[in-house]
Amino acid sequence: MGQDTDLEKIRARYGLLAVVGSNVAITAVAIFGVWQLDGDRAVIVGVLSSAFTAMASLTTAYLGIKAVSNTAQSMAGKNAGAGSGTGQE
Repeated sequence: MGQDTDLEKIRARYGLLAVVGSNVAITAVAIFGVWQLDGDRAVIVGVLSSAFTAMASLTTAYLGIKAVSNTAQSMAGKNAGAGSGTGQE
C-alpha cells in the first residue's frame, strides 16, 4: 500500500510541475508577443485573452483529473475494506 501512495505522490508532483511549466511557457510567449506588437491594443487583447484561456483550461483539466483520481482511489479503498466480495455468507 505504501508503494501506491508514493507513486501517487510522484504523479501529482510531476503533473503539477508540468502544469506550472506550461503556464510559465504560455506566459513567456504572451509577454514576448505583446512586447513585439508595439502597442496595437486590439491584437494585445486577443493575445492576452488567448493566453489566459489556455492557462485556465490547462489548470482546470489538471485539477479535474486529479479530483476524479482522488475520488476513485477513495472509493476503491472503501470497497476493498467492505468484505471479500464473494457474496456468500
